[in-house]
Amino acid sequence: MWFSNHDSGGAYWNKNSSKTYDLSPHKFVRLWDTPIMVVHEANDFRIPFTEGMQAINAVQLQSIPSRFLYFPEESHFVLKPQNSILWQREFFRLFDSWLK
Repeated sequence: MWFSNHDSGGAYWNKNSSKTYDLSPHKFVRLWDTPIMVVHEANDFRIPFTEGMQAINAVQLQSIPSRFLYFPEESHFVLKPQNSILWQREFFRLFDSWLK
């Protein structure tokens, strides 16, 4: 809970942190229309991978093209060489399919 309290200025029920939730992504999901790739790592303790899964579910329910990459052994950054190659391959495949 340290990260969420630190980043939000306190617990979510605190008056000082409520402005953070005014800009919460869940309030804007209906406006999403761009293809998305979400990359998550199991050892990234700042953002649980379930948050990325929620984003992917939201775009898939709206029929927006999406891709979810999950690395169970990585932390906030994808550092292992094989994982990095996969990440780059998928990233550039997304660009190639939508930006040509």
